[in-house]
Amino acid sequence: MLSQIVRPMVRTQIRLLANSQATRSTLVNTIAQWLGFLGVHAQVTQLDATSNKIHVSLTVGKPEGCDAHDWQQILNNLDRNGSLEHTVPSEPFTTPSPQQTKLQRLLAYVIQVGHPNGVPAWEMLQPQLAELGFDEPTLLGIKSALKVPQSLDQLIAGLDADIAAIALPKAVSIALLDRQVNPSEDKALTALLDAMKQPVAP
Repeated sequence: MLSQIVRPMVRTQIRLLANSQATRSTLVNTIAQWLGFLGVHAQVTQLDATSNKIHVSLTVGKPEGCDAHDWQQILNNLDRNGSLEHTVPSEPFTTPSPQQTKLQRLLAYVIQVGHPNGVPAWEMLQPQLAELGFDEPTLLGIKSALKVPQSLDQLIAGLDADIAAIALPKAVSIALLDRQVNPSEDKALTALLDAMKQPVAP
């Protein structure tokens, strides 16, 4: 499923970047999202466009599954050669306002179907979602939407392709919080992928 999602998602996000009024912050967030799929917690510290290429500098945390001793040894080895300075924190994940409520409800749906035996307490979910880069208004919207059942068909109906492209990587990250994708989550991701394939408005 993920292999079917990644390539069209990248193509659509590239089109969105070309039409974005906030290309730099959008690209910063996108790079962090892509690395997050690999279990790597990364923050973009520098991004410049020169000579027909984009140069990116990253701050990378200990990858999931990495032995703590090995990671510390890597840090010790690198520290001998100095460290990067002047870090630029990436901006939190935000969405355009017109469809923000629908997006929050859709992400709440992914959480709901990912926990068929009952959604965990918000105190447990909130830190995990915050690590994915959601801003406080989005978190509050998801919290509110979790209180009522959501309908995938209603949420997908009329969903803009650009919003679907923004939502899909976040939905994938939410689905992978437990390291597996169940059939209901797969259905939601597929529906988002189909919505994303619509032509992007110029």
